[in-house]
Amino acid sequence: MNRIKKGDTVEVITGEDKDVRGEVLRVLDKGTRVVVSKVNMVTKHQSAQRAGRSQMQGGRIQFEAPVDVSNVMLVCPKCDQATRVGYTVVDERKVRVCRKCDAVID
Repeated sequence: MNRIKKGDTVEVITGEDKDVRGEVLRVLDKGTRVVVSKVNMVTKHQSAQRAGRSQMQGGRIQFEAPVDVSNVMLVCPKCDQATRVGYTVVDERKVRVCRKCDAVID
Protein backbone atom coordinates (compact mmCIF):
# COMPACT_ATOMS: atom_id res chain seq x y z
CA MET A 1 0.00 0.00 0.00
CA ASN A 2 1.42 3.37 -1.01
CA ARG A 3 1.75 6.16 1.52
CA ILE A 4 1.01 8.79 -1.14
CA LYS A 5 -1.78 8.34 -3.68
CA LYS A 6 -3.13 10.28 -6.64
CA GLY A 7 -5.37 13.13 -5.47
CA ASP A 8 -3.70 13.57 -2.07
CA THR A 9 -2.62 16.99 -0.88
CA VAL A 10 1.08 17.02 -0.04
CA GLU A 11 3.61 19.55 1.23
CA VAL A 12 7.17 19.75 -0.09
CA ILE A 13 9.60 19.47 2.84
CA THR A 14 12.92 20.08 1.09
CA GLY A 15 14.39 21.63 -2.04
CA GLU A 16 13.62 24.70 -4.11
CA ASP A 17 9.84 24.49 -3.57
CA LYS A 18 9.99 23.95 0.20
CA ASP A 19 6.70 24.60 2.12
CA VAL A 20 4.62 24.58 -1.08
CA ARG A 21 1.41 22.54 -1.02
CA GLY A 22 -0.13 20.88 -4.05
CA GLU A 23 -2.20 17.97 -5.27
CA VAL A 24 -0.59 14.74 -6.49
CA LEU A 25 -1.29 14.37 -10.22
CA ARG A 26 0.51 11.06 -10.86
CA VAL A 27 2.47 8.41 -8.97
CA LEU A 28 5.40 7.02 -10.98
CA ASP A 29 8.03 4.28 -10.74
CA LYS A 30 6.11 1.95 -8.42
CA GLY A 31 5.50 4.69 -5.85
CA THR A 32 9.00 6.18 -5.61
CA ARG A 33 8.31 9.42 -7.50
CA VAL A 34 5.28 11.74 -7.65
CA VAL A 35 4.17 14.62 -9.87
CA VAL A 36 2.72 17.48 -7.81
CA SER A 37 0.78 20.39 -9.32
CA LYS A 38 2.75 23.67 -9.55
CA VAL A 39 5.88 22.08 -8.00
CA ASN A 40 9.25 21.52 -9.73
CA MET A 41 8.24 23.39 -12.90
CA VAL A 42 10.70 22.88 -15.76
CA THR A 43 10.89 24.42 -19.23
CA LYS A 44 11.33 22.22 -22.29
CA HIS A 45 12.30 23.75 -25.63
CA GLN A 46 10.43 21.89 -28.35
CA SER A 47 10.85 22.22 -32.09
CA ALA A 48 7.90 22.35 -34.45
CA GLN A 49 6.67 19.03 -35.86
CA ARG A 50 5.56 18.94 -39.47
CA ALA A 51 4.51 15.39 -40.25
CA GLY A 52 1.54 14.84 -42.55
CA ARG A 53 -1.64 16.71 -41.64
CA SER A 54 -0.92 17.21 -37.97
CA GLN A 55 1.35 20.15 -37.35
CA MET A 56 2.46 20.86 -33.80
CA GLN A 57 3.66 24.30 -32.88
CA GLY A 58 7.13 24.62 -31.40
CA GLY A 59 8.22 26.77 -28.49
CA ARG A 60 8.84 26.58 -24.80
CA ILE A 61 6.62 24.24 -22.79
CA GLN A 62 6.41 24.35 -19.00
CA PHE A 63 5.37 21.26 -17.09
CA GLU A 64 5.72 19.63 -13.66
CA ALA A 65 8.67 17.26 -13.32
CA PRO A 66 8.55 14.34 -10.87
CA VAL A 67 9.95 14.69 -7.35
CA ASP A 68 11.01 11.90 -5.05
CA VAL A 69 8.35 10.72 -2.62
CA SER A 70 10.80 11.24 0.28
CA ASN A 71 10.71 15.00 -0.37
CA VAL A 72 6.97 15.36 0.27
CA MET A 73 4.73 14.77 3.28
CA LEU A 74 1.02 14.04 3.27
CA VAL A 75 -1.24 16.82 4.60
CA CYS A 76 -3.91 15.49 6.95
CA PRO A 77 -7.39 16.66 5.88
CA LYS A 78 -8.55 16.88 9.50
CA CYS A 79 -5.70 18.71 11.30
CA ASP A 80 -4.31 20.43 8.13
CA GLN A 81 -0.70 19.65 9.05
CA ALA A 82 2.03 17.76 7.21
CA THR A 83 2.26 14.38 8.87
CA ARG A 84 3.76 10.94 8.60
CA VAL A 85 1.45 8.12 7.60
CA GLY A 86 0.61 5.16 9.80
CA TYR A 87 -1.55 2.14 9.12
CA THR A 88 -4.30 0.40 11.05
CA VAL A 89 -6.92 -2.24 10.30
CA VAL A 90 -10.56 -1.12 10.27
CA ASP A 91 -13.27 -3.66 9.37
CA GLU A 92 -10.70 -6.13 7.99
CA ARG A 93 -9.28 -3.40 5.72
CA LYS A 94 -5.89 -1.70 6.00
CA VAL A 95 -6.27 2.11 6.04
CA ARG A 96 -3.90 5.07 6.28
CA VAL A 97 -3.91 7.03 9.54
CA CYS A 98 -2.55 10.46 10.51
CA ARG A 99 0.24 10.09 13.08
CA LYS A 100 -0.57 13.43 14.73
CA CYS A 101 -4.35 13.27 15.25
CA ASP A 102 -5.07 9.55 14.57
CA ALA A 103 -7.68 10.44 11.92
CA VAL A 104 -8.37 7.92 9.14
CA ILE A 105 -7.19 9.39 5.84
CA ASP A 106 -8.79 6.87 3.44
